[in-house]
Amino acid sequence: MTSPLSPLSSLSPTPHTFLFSLTSDTIYAYDCRLCQLYYPEIPLANVIVIGAQWGDEGKGKVTDLLSRSADVVVRYQGGVNAGHTIVVRDRTFKLHLIPSGILYPKTECIIGCGTVIDPKVLIEELDRLESLDIPTDKLFISETAHVTMPYHRLIDRAAEERRGNYKIGTTGRGIGPTYADKSERTGIRVLDLMDSVGLQEQLQWAIEYKNVILEKLYNLPPLDPEAVIDEYLGYAERLRSHVVDTSLKIYDAIQRRRNILFEGAQGTLLDLDHGTYPYVTSSNPVAGGACVGTGVGPTAIDRVIGVAKAYTTRVGEGPFPTELDGQLGELLCDRGAEFGTTTGRKRRCGWFDATIGRYAVRVNGIDCLAITKLDVLDTLAEIKVCVAYDIDGNRYEHFPRNARQFAKVRPIYKTLPGWQRSTADCRTLEDLPRQALDYLKFLAELMEVPIAIVSLGASRDQTIIVEDPIHGPKRALLHADGTPVSAS
Repeated sequence: MTSPLSPLSSLSPTPHTFLFSLTSDTIYAYDCRLCQLYYPEIPLANVIVIGAQWGDEGKGKVTDLLSRSADVVVRYQGGVNAGHTIVVRDRTFKLHLIPSGILYPKTECIIGCGTVIDPKVLIEELDRLESLDIPTDKLFISETAHVTMPYHRLIDRAAEERRGNYKIGTTGRGIGPTYADKSERTGIRVLDLMDSVGLQEQLQWAIEYKNVILEKLYNLPPLDPEAVIDEYLGYAERLRSHVVDTSLKIYDAIQRRRNILFEGAQGTLLDLDHGTYPYVTSSNPVAGGACVGTGVGPTAIDRVIGVAKAYTTRVGEGPFPTELDGQLGELLCDRGAEFGTTTGRKRRCGWFDATIGRYAVRVNGIDCLAITKLDVLDTLAEIKVCVAYDIDGNRYEHFPRNARQFAKVRPIYKTLPGWQRSTADCRTLEDLPRQALDYLKFLAELMEVPIAIVSLGASRDQTIIVEDPIHGPKRALLHADGTPVSAS
């Protein structure tokens, strides 16, 4: 029997073969069709995809690509403040709540309990997909997920305005107030929507309570309870067939050894506990949030994939050490089409920051990286990478957790030569200009994790798969030289 793991010289790449790794002197080829035959003890992987920066890293495209190998795709946190843009054969799909795997008819898509759901937006997405003949019958919604109400959106926008110079930069979609009600134990859950009698009583009280806040604190007109109740009862009927106990469904998939892809929203530096507080989101986008937001134990997770742009962007307020002003920042913004999927806001652009990258690797347990938008750097004569921080004359290799300290950071840069050649049509590592490959290797060395995927544009085919993170061998089962650990 032929081994699935062979030196590249002895096995030519095929559609079923994936190459790795950027950090090894030897490039190996891996045939996923032979894996279960040759190494039956290696299970197929349950994988978390997370953002390794401030969000908008290209997780939607990466999740879409990996969904080909996944049986189940699960969204585990955030709400309509997230946005994934996927391009398939010149058709653009913008999704806020529905997992990216919905474009694959046989893939089950689950919205987990850690997600907050705006039913109006969700129904709009369902209707849009169905109008394009994309089936939605395999979409499942957690019955314990919390629901965004009209008063959440009103309070979100009013509170942000009231902050003045202390604005957070929220999307105004009601996400923070929904999570706040969840913590205060006054929230409305999807299962409450399904109980028409109980919902009317619950909403009557909740709206009267929130009307006091709207009127007295923010000088806004009160909501009509009856109108809101009627609206949400209608949403309930539209969504009823999709509502299940998703924790049980995911557990069943694990027991059946199906491939599960956990899809995060936002990014590590926006995490409520581990991000650049207070300029963060209201949930936990880090890998640990996948377990809490879906109801699975950590032992069910096989691999964590971090997604990072070849440069750095952020939306909203807060310090940004490598931010570029002027012509160069505008160039990255224009070439990268850096405008928010959800808000349309212009993204701030800067050089790649390996300090926050190493932090993301540490707090998420990242096994491998997907680097996106490498092509945006194609025209530059030289490229800078932040390798450390200077704070008050002292060099820091690690991300400072103190917000005031982080605001004083000055980046320490390493300058690399650009390649000044288009990479948009590159489909293998060998196709890349030498300087582009050197740049990727430098990032992998700085982050101390290998690069599994390189994206060179918005389309599915504009991608180099160095290693398939789902069907590829689990890194913990490999020796340092890339050879498999013998079964004991």
